[in-house]
Amino acid sequence: MIRGYPRHASVMQGDTLTLHVATDSPRFRVAFYRWGDGPALMSRTGCLPGRHAEDGAADQDWDWPAYGFAIPPDWPSAVYIAELEEEGRKRVFDLARDHGAALFVVREQGTGRGALGGGLLYKLPLATYHAYNCSGGACFYHRPPRSSSPPGARVSLRRPGGGMGGPVWGAADHYDAGSPRQSFAHWDARFIRWLVRNGYAPDFCTDLDIHADPGLLRGYRLLLSAGHDEYWSEATRDAVEDFVAEDGNVAFFAANLCWWRIHLVDGGAAMVCHQGGPRGALDHWWPPGGAARPEDMLCGVSYRHGGGWWDGPRDTAGFIVQQPDHWIFAGTGLARGDAFGRDSWPPLVGYECDGAPLDAFDVRYGAVLSSWADESGTPSSYQLLAASPLGPRWQELPPRERHGAGEGVHAATLGIYRRKGSVFSAGTTDWPQVLGCGRDRRVERITRNVLDRLGPCAASCPGFYPDTC
Repeated sequence: MIRGYPRHASVMQGDTLTLHVATDSPRFRVAFYRWGDGPALMSRTGCLPGRHAEDGAADQDWDWPAYGFAIPPDWPSAVYIAELEEEGRKRVFDLARDHGAALFVVREQGTGRGALGGGLLYKLPLATYHAYNCSGGACFYHRPPRSSSPPGARVSLRRPGGGMGGPVWGAADHYDAGSPRQSFAHWDARFIRWLVRNGYAPDFCTDLDIHADPGLLRGYRLLLSAGHDEYWSEATRDAVEDFVAEDGNVAFFAANLCWWRIHLVDGGAAMVCHQGGPRGALDHWWPPGGAARPEDMLCGVSYRHGGGWWDGPRDTAGFIVQQPDHWIFAGTGLARGDAFGRDSWPPLVGYECDGAPLDAFDVRYGAVLSSWADESGTPSSYQLLAASPLGPRWQELPPRERHGAGEGVHAATLGIYRRKGSVFSAGTTDWPQVLGCGRDRRVERITRNVLDRLGPCAASCPGFYPDTC
């Protein structure tokens, strides 16, 4: 058995990556793959001396033997996989493996460079990966280790896992049991592969990079997030909101966005989140007893207005178009009342969905944004472009302002709002899966419309897109 993890899951071009590796084999190699349109082998080391090390607790730095690897300055910014190969054992590349691999990002030296590349930045949700990472027998959802200062549950970022190479907590996806949710393989890898195949060349970072260096967003035109982006620090959120206020754009092809606040501790080696107790959940973003800072103000939507369906086949009618003349639907052929993403595998709506607050949803007359939407943090410029009502069979319809659990209208909503920059939200975690399978060309066209309108191409053509909303 061989396992490992990076000391830091992000490294600059030309710098040194430190991997911590434990193995029963006397020797091992490391094969480095870049993920784009599939895995591309970049290099393979010679034999290295292997050393055994014991597992640690889920909330502690495992402090395994360290090995340094120089990252060539010409390696492009991308997501990389360090595949750990024990001597004499051949392995087939497996993006969904729960051991023997470590995930990391190579960042661009200098940011925001190049009309086709640097203007687009893709953010990996490293904090969310680790919230569900069960290496050491625990995570935020299973036997969570306790922290007293700050209060909450605590998990280490220095242990196997974090997108790849560790066990992941949660039910298998009914539609795709081949990769666990909360792993790189399930959502992000699919979206990145689609980007590369369609000529987009983003730079890459993690959410914790933005936490540590908010300035890295400067010079980029569009920040991308896909899949499940649930856990955010205050510094990361502040940086992204400042980016939008300074004319930057954000596209969330994701859901359950910014649902929990995290606190980085031990110099960034661990994170803490308070998710319940006698005083309630102190690290929910939206309620007055939590952070008192509704996630709607960042994303335009929230999981509390949507819902979750985790196990078994989902019941959904797809996204029903409300504003077919909006530029987001250009070239799709969709009319008002048409549905898309209904017959894909998986259904486009789910497994978790975000929505705007609605007073009513009628198939004939459409969705009606709540008169109290401003109380929930919905931006005044928010435009609801498509929606999918979530019926009573959905497994979670959360409580929220003015409503208990299951009460009121819950719906996944696709929409956009504008401050100085624009923020698009697809309202569903499973957008990357449907996009990647290519079974609904309208989903592909909407994705292209968003990237081309909000991304660096638009910035290079002054006046071409006079109003991004």
